Amino acid sequence: MKKVLASFILVAALSSCNGVKNVNTSNVSDAASLLGSLSSNSTVQQVASLFSLLDTDKDEAISSTEAIGSVSENFSTLDTDGNSSLNLTELQGILALLK
Repeated sequence: MKKVLASFILVAALSSCNGVKNVNTSNVSDAASLLGSLSSNSTVQQVASLFSLLDTDKDEAISSTEAIGSVSENFSTLDTDGNSSLNLTELQGILALLK
């Protein structure tokens, strides 16, 4: 519940920030909800959906500025190849961290 509440606070902060442009707050809200519902029993399809929502510039990678919540908090751990972005395979590592 704390993760979900924190995610919604993040969405509210992003929504009210005048400096954030071209951010689809609906996608961020959906990503926050999905991220809050993930558990170690979640499916690869759920992680793929999260990836799609977080990849706001549609470059097939999640940058540190696109990451939210536990993805952001664990970004360096998930970034196994050290290229400062997450691909779908790397994001799937979030499931192991949720145990």
